[in-house]
Amino acid sequence: MKRIIYPAAAIILLIASAFTFVHSQEWKIADNYSVKFDGGDPSGEFSGLKGTIEFDENNLAGSKFDATIDVASINTGNGMKNTHAKSEKWFDAQKYPVIRVTSSAITKTTSGYEAKGTVDMHGVQKEIVIPFTFTNNVFQGSININRLDYNINTAEPAHGSATFKVDISVPVTK
Repeated sequence: MKRIIYPAAAIILLIASAFTFVHSQEWKIADNYSVKFDGGDPSGEFSGLKGTIEFDENNLAGSKFDATIDVASINTGNGMKNTHAKSEKWFDAQKYPVIRVTSSAITKTTSGYEAKGTVDMHGVQKEIVIPFTFTNNVFQGSININRLDYNINTAEPAHGSATFKVDISVPVTK
């Protein structure tokens, strides 16, 4: 009987270990992050970044991002432009208070990584790919966003640039 129990226990442990999940490293967003945008005029930055970052270079399948930016935190350096950007004509911060970025997959590339996922902005969800690097506990990436894709100020499509370059630098701690 004992000869059957030990092998059976070993098999049960082996099977149970196959269902053990490996979690990626959870990171906390440090205060000195930056989310800057440049569309020529306007340009500026957002604050109010919050979210969950789980990232492990050795476990990309278990890595994910889920972050939000407070739309009302927009700062163009001009009070009137800030008020205009928060209005119904542009971001409509009252109705759509956050911009959310959620990853669905993270992969390694020759120059760093790519996060595939969704940007939810102004009531529109759009699939995106954000190339980024992770060096010295800092995530850095850039993406181009076309405001017309998110129904932002579609009444004046020629007003300024429709495409904004967004540069993201997010230092993290464990």
